[in-house]
Parts: sequence; C-alpha cells; structure tokens
Amino acid sequence: MAEIKVLFVTSEIAPLIKTGGLADVSGALPVALRSIDVDVRVLVPGYPQVMAQLGPNEVVATFAELPGFPPSRLIFSIMKSGVPLLVLDCPSLYQRAGGPYSDPDGHDWVDNPLRFGLLSKIAAVLSCDESPLSWHPEIVHCNDWQTGLTGAYLSVSPGAVPNVITIHNLAFQGNYRPHKVQLLHLPPDSYDMNGLELYGNMSFLKAGLYYAYHITTVSPNYAREIQGDELGFGLQGLLQGRSSDITGILNGIDTEEWNSESDKHLPAHYSSARISGKAANKLALQTRMGLNQDADVPLLGVVSRLTHQKGLDLLLEIVPRLLELPVQLVILGSGEPAMQKNARYLAHHYPGRVAAMIGFDESLSHQIEAGSDMFIMPSRFEPCGLNQFYSQRYGTPPVVHNTGGLADSVVDCNADTLKDGTASGFVFSGMSTDNLYDTIKRAVDLYHDPRKWKALRKNCMSKDFTWETSAKAYRAVYYKVLGR
Repeated sequence: MAEIKVLFVTSEIAPLIKTGGLADVSGALPVALRSIDVDVRVLVPGYPQVMAQLGPNEVVATFAELPGFPPSRLIFSIMKSGVPLLVLDCPSLYQRAGGPYSDPDGHDWVDNPLRFGLLSKIAAVLSCDESPLSWHPEIVHCNDWQTGLTGAYLSVSPGAVPNVITIHNLAFQGNYRPHKVQLLHLPPDSYDMNGLELYGNMSFLKAGLYYAYHITTVSPNYAREIQGDELGFGLQGLLQGRSSDITGILNGIDTEEWNSESDKHLPAHYSSARISGKAANKLALQTRMGLNQDADVPLLGVVSRLTHQKGLDLLLEIVPRLLELPVQLVILGSGEPAMQKNARYLAHHYPGRVAAMIGFDESLSHQIEAGSDMFIMPSRFEPCGLNQFYSQRYGTPPVVHNTGGLADSVVDCNADTLKDGTASGFVFSGMSTDNLYDTIKRAVDLYHDPRKWKALRKNCMSKDFTWETSAKAYRAVYYKVLGR
C-alpha cells in the first residue's frame, strides 16, 4: 500500500504535450515517486495532443455548474509509464490549434486566466471534501503559475488538504488585471498583498506562493537566488519571508532515453569504457550538418532557445574569435528573431565551420549531445537546466555560467578537481564575452591534452543524475508538510 496519496497538477507532461522542462519533470517525477510507494495521479488539461494519445479511458466526473467556468469533465486513463492520468476535458477552453499557452502565431490565448483558473479550480475540488472521486489525495502538488490559484480556492474549501508548489521558472508569473478575481470567482478577500495581489495585478504565481504550505524549486542554488533582488522578479520579499518553507531539489533526467549505450537516435553507441563510438558520432554530426570532417578540431554544441536568458547573444558575438582557436560550432534552436538571423548569418559566412538549424529536432538534439566535444550553456539564469545533465552523461563536458542548477550540477575543471575526480565541466562567473571566451579557450586547451580530456570525460559519464534521489527529497517534503 502506498504511503502517501498525491495529486500532481501540471499544464504539460511529456511525452503527451511539451514546451519545456516542466513537461520533462511532470513526465518523470511521478514515475520515480510511484517507485518509492507514493500514489501519484497527474491532472493535466485535455489539449488536442493529449486527447489524441489517450489509451483506454473512462469519464469519472462531470462539472456542469462551476460558477464562472464552462462545463467540463474528468477522464481517467493510464500513461504508458504506468502513471494514472486525470485529463480535464473542456473543449471550449483546450480543444484548439496551437500550443498549451499560445495560438499558432505565438500570441498568448486571451482567455488563459480562465483556462488555467479552471485547472486550479478542479485541482482544489479534487483536494477537498467536495471531490466526486473515491480516491482522495493527502497533498496536492502544484507546478508553476498555471496551477497557482489552487491554494486560493482551497483556502475556502471544506476539508482542504495541504498544497505544495514547485517553481520551475519564477520569471513566468501569470499576472493579469484585477477584475479577473471576480470573473474567476476567487475569494473576495484574496485580492490583497497578503494573497494574490502583485503591484496592482492579480498574480497566479503570487497566489501559489502565498497559499502553499511549502515551496520547492528545481535546484538548491536557485532557491537561494530567487530570494534576492536580481532574480526575485518582484517576489523576493515574499520568498525571503518564507525562506524556512523553501526547499531546492535538483531535477533528474530520464536515463533510459538519455543513454549513449542504447540511444535510438545515435549512429554509434558508446560508454566510458568503450568510448570509440563517440568519434563516430562526431563524424556523423559533421557530415549531417555540412561541417568539415576533421576529428582534431573541437566541435562545440548548442541546443537551446535563442533568448536573452540563455546568454546565446554572448556566444554569437565571439564566434569569429573562437574560430581562430580553431573550433567548429553547431547550433540547434529557435527564439528571438535577431539571434536566429545572426546564427544563420554565421553559418552562411563560415561554411564548413559553423552550422545552424533554426527550429527543433529531437533526433538532432541527441546527436549534438553525443557528437560534440563540449556543450555551451551560458545562461544568465537557469532554475535547473537539463542539457548540462545530458552532456555529462554523454561525455561532452559542458561550459556553463555559475548560476542556478548549472552551479549545482557542474564542477569546474581545474588541477585540484581533475585530480580528485570531481571535475565535470567548465564554469565561469560574470556574464561577459571575455569571460565566456576565456572559459571556452580553457576547455579547448584541455581538449588538446588527451590524457586529461579522457579523465574529464570519464568523470562526466560516471555522475548519477537519476530521478531516484530527487523523488526521495520530494517525499521528504510531503512528510514534513503532513507532520510525519
């Protein structure tokens, strides 16, 4: 029998619907929790992509008269991973072309407050005495702003269970004009600085943080950073006041999907003991991306959103200097038009040495992780990050900025850390082109020392990034909230 029953509420879940790291966490963490006897059920909106992939299912509840919301129903199914799924089916809100948060042109849906207000409302209904289900959670675990109103609704619900919220990225807050409080039938007194009011707006995330029994973030360092002015995004005061209720838990990764010995996307498999396959992947990547087939020139890889947060503007600026070292560069990603244009220009201007694919290709992302010699990830801030995990697991030392989860998961390579076996990448502090260039040059210099590079690569591939440790830490938070 499971020790704890948890309702896990999320706006996206891999592999059914994904825009970013939240989906990966939502797809993997419940699996890991169930393996340690936590009875988790996931509540997710019924987007077209979700509905199209449902296996056998049944309607387990209907909600015809929730004040302020259109009729909806709850569908129960089980994912291929074995995780029970509760799908919130409301065609008028979720059955539309586009993504979870925006239309096909990339503009936010104007009714997002209603769409995610309903998700929060149903999460609250299922977590109190009003639930129509025979299965009753002991804790509701919310994720990011899209589920933030759950605590506000629970504050006036009979028999409400405690709620926990995980911050995946504090920069996205779900802030809307205050009249939405009435439209969403929130408690009238909740629109207050001691509630969901944030600088004159109604904030989904502020509500989530204020009403939560406990707050988690996706890395210990990020838990500290968001309590400061630079990365607090206006919520640092609230978070400082709740510092004893904040726990940073580093994400894990899917080590079956990201396994260089069995990865279906790779032309050659390899391990730390049989590393020769990595060279074959480098050659295949150079061939696919039209780069010069040169085994001796270090190949730098990037898989990222091309945005200010990710710091790729700094990298693009120093490409001409880097090519003189020499290096090659392959970029996969999309984002800000100016950065996309710059990446395309560099690939056109330096054929055979720079390659760029604007967009996303899952297979290519795996091939870049395996075929590159080092991975570049200079994020200005990074709550956790995932690619630095993939890179280390694939023997591709990452170059990262000293922030958030990057600082928690990459140990800078120097004489001491290389000697004691902890080195796993290259870390720089201070967001400047010179600091990034100097750190990449340091990595390139080490690359040309085969003995040391082999030792560094072996360190990377020996690190444990499974979800088991993270799941146990979340279970400990549940115990704490429940007073066990």
